[in-house]
Amino acid sequence: LFIFHPTPVLVNIGNHFDLKASVFTAPRRGIYSFSFHVVKVYNRQTIQVNLMQNEYPVISAFAGDQDVTREAASNGVLLMVERDDRVYLKLERGNLMGGWKYSTFSGFLVFPL
Repeated sequence: LFIFHPTPVLVNIGNHFDLKASVFTAPRRGIYSFSFHVVKVYNRQTIQVNLMQNEYPVISAFAGDQDVTREAASNGVLLMVERDDRVYLKLERGNLMGGWKYSTFSGFLVFPL
C-alpha cells in the first residue's frame, strides 16, 4: 500500500514506492488497484497524465476546459502486475498546478497471484 502526495508520502507499507523516482515497484505478482488525481494550471491548456506500467501507458486522464481557472483530472484501474514491474505517472502534455504538489497517486495489492 502506498499513498503519494509530494510532501510527504502519507503511507508506504513495505517501502515499495521510491519517493525520489516517484515509482512504485511491485514486490509480487498480482492484481493491484491504482488511482491518481492531478490539477492543471490556470492558463488555457489541456493536460494529459498517463499511468505507466514499465514504459507503456495503461490509462490516461485529461483536463482541458478552456473556460475555467482550475480543473482536475482523475482515473483509476485494476491492473495485472508482474513482480518488479514499475508503475508511475507521466505528464504527457501541459503543466500541473504547483508541479506535482497538488497531485495524489496511490496503489495497493488487491489479489496476489
